[in-house]
Amino acid sequence: MWAYRLIAPYEFERIEVADLTESDLDDGQVLLRFLAAGVCGSDLPAFRGTQGRLPGDSGAGAAEKIGFPIHEIVGDVIASRHTAHRVGDRVVGWASKFDGLMQTVISDGDGLFAYDPALAPAKAVGLQPLACVLYAVEQLPDLAGRHVAVIGQGSIGLLFSAVAKAAGARRVTGVDPVDRADMTAAFGIDTAVRSTSDRWIHHLDAADAPEIVIEAVGHQVATLGHAIEAVAPGGTVFYFGVTDDDTYPISMRTMLRNNLTLISGVTLDRRRMLQRAGDFAAAHPDLLGAYVTHTFGADQVQAAFELAARPTPGRAKIAIVA
Repeated sequence: MWAYRLIAPYEFERIEVADLTESDLDDGQVLLRFLAAGVCGSDLPAFRGTQGRLPGDSGAGAAEKIGFPIHEIVGDVIASRHTAHRVGDRVVGWASKFDGLMQTVISDGDGLFAYDPALAPAKAVGLQPLACVLYAVEQLPDLAGRHVAVIGQGSIGLLFSAVAKAAGARRVTGVDPVDRADMTAAFGIDTAVRSTSDRWIHHLDAADAPEIVIEAVGHQVATLGHAIEAVAPGGTVFYFGVTDDDTYPISMRTMLRNNLTLISGVTLDRRRMLQRAGDFAAAHPDLLGAYVTHTFGADQVQAAFELAARPTPGRAKIAIVA
């Protein structure tokens, strides 16, 4: 079967490896035939040659792991040792070992959900990040009637903007140095700020401060501090971005004096959240079409990651399809 591996920074190699079979499964696992995958920002440090914080991305030679680094996966179940999944189901969710760049993939069945197969696989890749965003919003105070700001309007930040607007946010501000003007209507963004977050907070009027700020950038420390500085007194900051550092310096004086709440965390209840994502997408039928902006074939993985690695106006989610 075909598979990919990183052989150097910014360089994939397509290889042939032995087929995976039902005998390779442990209890609770399923074997999928690859249909589509999404490129996530958390996949990019490994592509660039930097050791990130993904499962399996540690130790010598980890970056050369077969199928690494892809976790947003859509596939057909071809063997199952999980009670919720049957052969023939079309599922979406997590490639639990971040090794989804293979013709067949073994994954934990608790991180997969059988979605409506009428949805094309290229669009269905959006259900996994949507599930993560919906879970994060469940942890926040009610967004109805509030001003919500999202720092970072990449593929995750755009979904946060759309979900916040659907939840009744009075105003959604999207902050990103990349021009997202052509995406504001599709994702419910009322105010698109083309700026870095430090410049945004420098010019932010205290009377216009958002009550909720979502940090959707990750992979560095500064933007969390900017989110804390931007939020209104009594407000809430959600840190969603992936941490590449163990320790983040923040102003506890600002947290204390402004009575702020800081929330973070990974997505739990994955099968429930994937079902919620499917329901949300059905209720907003134009969302995934606007979200998946670029599609590449399974023989174009290198090009897909090269596009993902550079900020580009008009690009949101990149899908790779069989």
